[in-house]
Amino acid sequence: MSLNVGDCIVFERTFTKREVELLTEISGDEGIHHLTPDEQGRVVVQGLLTATLPTKVGGDHNVLARNMDFEFIRPVFTGDTIVCEVKIEQYEKQANQRTAILATFACVNQNGKEVLKGCFSGVILHHT
Repeated sequence: MSLNVGDCIVFERTFTKREVELLTEISGDEGIHHLTPDEQGRVVVQGLLTATLPTKVGGDHNVLARNMDFEFIRPVFTGDTIVCEVKIEQYEKQANQRTAILATFACVNQNGKEVLKGCFSGVILHHT
């Protein structure tokens, strides 16, 4: 699927306690807020786990990222449903079967509150 400047791609995900446990195990990020549930039984989702939302969209389109910029605005908790909207800002064919891409993104929780924003850039390799 070819992308165009101005295209918006939307992806939604609800994070689970098991996903937080797995990233804790893999990353060693054992902050107390990732391990100890609050009064509602939730733990804070690691920022880098939340950041998998825009990287999933990049992966769906075979982007080899060169730069990623994340601004973590507020915490995400297990059970939160986060909607990520990625907007294609640049999509330019280059030599050597490559396309340069630049995208911005914003992620909001189920209450409409922004939790993460940023951008990524890279290339897409085209195989002939």
